[in-house]
Amino acid sequence: MFKSLFTKQQQAIIFEAAAIIEAKAKTTAAITCPYTAATLCQTKLVGYEHEVFAVALLDSQNRLIEWVELFTGTINSAGVYPREVVKLVLAHNAAAVIFAHNHPSGITKPSESDKRITDKLSAALRLIDVNVLDHIVVGTEGHTSFAERGLL
Repeated sequence: MFKSLFTKQQQAIIFEAAAIIEAKAKTTAAITCPYTAATLCQTKLVGYEHEVFAVALLDSQNRLIEWVELFTGTINSAGVYPREVVKLVLAHNAAAVIFAHNHPSGITKPSESDKRITDKLSAALRLIDVNVLDHIVVGTEGHTSFAERGLL
């Protein structure tokens, strides 16, 4: 699951930290800033050696309903299907979402493909009145927030 740059002990710590952050996000008021969202995404996705596309499903108060790792890909891409995202959002009765995926290369600069799929997903979710709050790309170098960069 994790790149070899992490020892078994570090992998266990990262896994536990991700579980703690997810549990805390489900019991706190709301995800109100990109930093909080990025921390959740970073700990959940940074260690994969293949791309994983995840969705943080939020209620109308931006509280975490569920974190779902929806699509898994290869070392440099993951197929993302708007239909499946819409089905997931409806199944959880989410009012808003935060998308996240990792770049196993470690570089967090969004690709043109990342921008296109975010636009497609945003358009699909607008049809059912669901807000896309952010798309966060994570890597070993940190993270990039579409919201912070004005890409949404």
